[in-house]
Amino acid sequence: MQVRDDMGLPLSHYFIYTGHNSYLTGNQLSSGCSEVPIAKALLDGVRVIELDLWPNAAKDDVEVLHGRTWTSPVELGRCLDAIKEHAFVSSPYPVILTLEDHLTPHLQAKVAKMIKETFGDTLHLSESETMTEFPSPEDLKGKIIVSTKPPKEYLQTKSNKEESQNGDTEEDSVWGEEIPDNKALMDVGREVSDQDTKRYVKEEEDMEKLAQVGVNMEYKRLIAISLTRRKHDMDEDLKVDPNKVSRMSLGETAYEKATTTHGAKIIKFTQKNLLRIFPRTTRITSSNYNPLMGWRYGAQMVAANMQGHGRKLWLTQGMFRANGGCGYVKKPNFLMNCDKMFDPRSNLPVKTMLKVKRKTFNIYQPKTATQMQCSCFVRLAIVTLSL
Repeated sequence: MQVRDDMGLPLSHYFIYTGHNSYLTGNQLSSGCSEVPIAKALLDGVRVIELDLWPNAAKDDVEVLHGRTWTSPVELGRCLDAIKEHAFVSSPYPVILTLEDHLTPHLQAKVAKMIKETFGDTLHLSESETMTEFPSPEDLKGKIIVSTKPPKEYLQTKSNKEESQNGDTEEDSVWGEEIPDNKALMDVGREVSDQDTKRYVKEEEDMEKLAQVGVNMEYKRLIAISLTRRKHDMDEDLKVDPNKVSRMSLGETAYEKATTTHGAKIIKFTQKNLLRIFPRTTRITSSNYNPLMGWRYGAQMVAANMQGHGRKLWLTQGMFRANGGCGYVKKPNFLMNCDKMFDPRSNLPVKTMLKVKRKTFNIYQPKTATQMQCSCFVRLAIVTLSL
């Protein structure tokens, strides 16, 4: 397949193939952590990899794992090596490495050294702390970009993943309902979270005291795309700064609520800035939400649990087979039109009629009585950005 989109526009003009908790091998609660799913995601064309960084038990090294769960850790070095080896096998366009770190400055310094030594010249370092416009995928070919919060902000706010994620509803679709999460597993997940909360709170309080020594500047210099600290006021969060671009991250539930009250502001925000949506915490079995709810309003990084399964993930995978499977798909022009803001909820007049011709398929000839009982058919679903 061939890349057909103009790749010379700022990053905010593209939907980007994004993974969530890229290191997990299965469910979000008790599966193993490994570099293998990271390599597989990159080979499949995923361009945004997420790593959660935690101190080990001795507080002298860094591990990658899903915090406050029973997931077994993997060494950070193995994850970085996998990214280096597989980053540009399926696509030459940039890989964005999003870090959620829970580290003290001396461990941040260790991470900075590991990242610089592993990625070398492929690591993109921004010339200044602020940008008025993102560079293009073409400008960043063959580069790895680090995106996270400035270090001190991790000590001033809880992780976005700890926001309330209750009250989500599954959206019905033409291809049927998604497989629900296992209720028993979700109950266990809540039990583990309750048991470990006090221990983790104490650990983070201890790290906060240590961090008062100062922020590691080498780590801070690695951050080419800053993640903005949310004010938890959607009007303030979605304000567009003409002199600065940034990335914001919203949980599935918070985002869905925002689309009902701030839909136009989300579209305007994503015309210049990056917005990442991540699955709610109760998706213990690594299920996924309908990605269309993110794409309809211009969200570039609609994060999916690649270690999951089901129709919602198929939709994401299908979307990014477009444009040569390079992991970047240019947003439609109507989402970038500043003069006339697109409203996904409005009833628009029909402009084009799509006709689908029925075609006969040759399916294998049944040879046994059991095979003859099989009912073979093709189901076609057409999805659009409008509601």
